[in-house]
Amino acid sequence: MTATATRVLVLNSGSSSVKYQLLDMNPDSGGGPAAGTRLAVGLVERIGEETSRLAHTPLATGGDKRETEGPIADHEAALKAVAAELSADGLGLDSPQLAAIGHRVVHGGLKFTAPTVIDDAVLQEIERLVPVAPLHNPANITGIRTAQALRPDLPQVAVFDTAFHTTMPEYAARYAIDVATADAHRIRRYGFHGTSHAYVSRKTAELLGKDPSEVNVIVLHLGNGASASAVAGGRCVDTSMGLTPLEGLVMGTRSGDIDPAVTFHLKRVAGMSEDDVDVLLNKKSGLVGLCGDNDMREIRRRIEEGDERARLAFDIYIHRLKKYIGAYTAVLGRVDAVAFTAGVGENAAPVRAAALAGLEEMGLAVDADLNAVRSGEPRLISPEYARVAAAVVPTDEELEIAQQTYALVSA
Repeated sequence: MTATATRVLVLNSGSSSVKYQLLDMNPDSGGGPAAGTRLAVGLVERIGEETSRLAHTPLATGGDKRETEGPIADHEAALKAVAAELSADGLGLDSPQLAAIGHRVVHGGLKFTAPTVIDDAVLQEIERLVPVAPLHNPANITGIRTAQALRPDLPQVAVFDTAFHTTMPEYAARYAIDVATADAHRIRRYGFHGTSHAYVSRKTAELLGKDPSEVNVIVLHLGNGASASAVAGGRCVDTSMGLTPLEGLVMGTRSGDIDPAVTFHLKRVAGMSEDDVDVLLNKKSGLVGLCGDNDMREIRRRIEEGDERARLAFDIYIHRLKKYIGAYTAVLGRVDAVAFTAGVGENAAPVRAAALAGLEEMGLAVDADLNAVRSGEPRLISPEYARVAAAVVPTDEELEIAQQTYALVSA
C-alpha cells in the first residue's frame, strides 16, 4: 500500500443487491484520525431483473443523487456499473489512492475473530460456513470474487458479523445439547450484527467520557432484524441471536425466541414441510405475523387509531425487549448504559420509552423531552439522576468495516 492510498471501498453484497460506500481514511481529509470521510455512497438493487436500479450519490463533489434503471444481469455487471459511477466522479477503482476493498461477511464461524485479508484458504472457509448462513455467505462470496476479478492487485478484506461475538465464554455460547453432535455440526451461538454492536458499544463509552474497557453496555440493535448484546469492558459476553439470526428479539418478520418443539408440531399436525416452517419463522412471523405490518411507524399509527392487533404486536415486542434488558443486567452485574441503535432504535421514541418504562428500580429512566429530540448524533435520553445511562447511538457499520479494513492493510 502506498503512502497516498487512504481510500477504502466497502461492499455489502446481498443475494440481489450491493450496497457500497467509498471512504477516505486519511486524518487530513477532515474527518479526524479514525472518523473517515465519505466520498460516495450507493445501492444496486434487484440484480438479475429487468427492473434493476442503481442509486449513486457523489458526496465528494457535492453532486445530486444519480439513479439509473435497467437490467443488471449479475454481481459482476453490478460492480462494473458501480465502478463506472465512481469513475465519473474521479473516484475510479483504478485510483492509486484506493488502499483496499472491505467486504461485509455475515458468518465467520469460530475461526475468524478479526478482519482478515482474503486469500484462497479464507474463501474456502467462508464457503464451508454456507450451511449455517445459506442466505448470506453465498452472496458475500460472489461479491468478493467479483471484486477480486476487477482489482486482483488490491487487498480484499473480510470483516465478519460474527467476529465481535467470539469473545463470549463457552457457557454463554454453547447450547445444552449433546456435545459431540453440536461439535460435529458446529451448532452454537454465533451472534450477528457484530460490527454494529462493536461500533455502538465503543461510541457509548465515548459518550460517557470513558474508555471502553471501563464500561458495561447493553446494546439494542433494533431494525427489521433486531439483536441485543451484553458488552463488558469492550468485549461481548452474550448476545441474543444464535446459530442463525432467527433467535432472540421479536423482529420485523422473524419470530425470535420460540419453543423448538413448535417446528415438530407444525410438521406433524399442520403437515408443513421444513421449507414451509423456515419461511413461516423467518419471513411471516415477528411483527408482520402478529399484525400484518413490520414498519414500526405504521404500527404506532394504527395503535393511535385504536387497532388492538397492532397494540398486541407492540406489547409483545416490548415485553421481549424488557426480558433481555433484565437478563443482560444480571449477566453483566453492573450496567453503565443501555444504548439504542439502528432504524427503530434510533428513530422510534415510543419504543425506547416503553422498553425502559417500569425499570426505575434497575436504575433506568427516560427523560421525555430528551427522548423526543431527533438527531443524527449520539446522545443521552436519561435524566441526570438515573444510575444507568440511556443513550441513542446511531450505528455506522460501513465506517466500522472501513476502519477495521484500513487498520489491517496499513499495518
